Amino acid sequence: MPRVVVNVMPKPEILDPQGKAVTGALQRLGFHGMSVRQGKRFEIEVDGDVTPEVLEQIGQAAETLLANTVIESFDVVND
Repeated sequence: MPRVVVNVMPKPEILDPQGKAVTGALQRLGFHGMSVRQGKRFEIEVDGDVTPEVLEQIGQAAETLLANTVIESFDVVND
């Protein structure tokens, strides 16, 4: 079954407390020079072929439900 991935990330100007906490933990564990921003990944399995229409529909679903577009951006990837 074909799979499409929707990646959702906080917009760059939005604070990311979870990413900041992970960055701090990495530094305490000796992993320096890394900065983390935490987001979400949705894997969507579709019936049939992944057509431009299906990708458009998934984009609409992401904009409506999967991402808060005020503070998050998303991209749709045909896996």
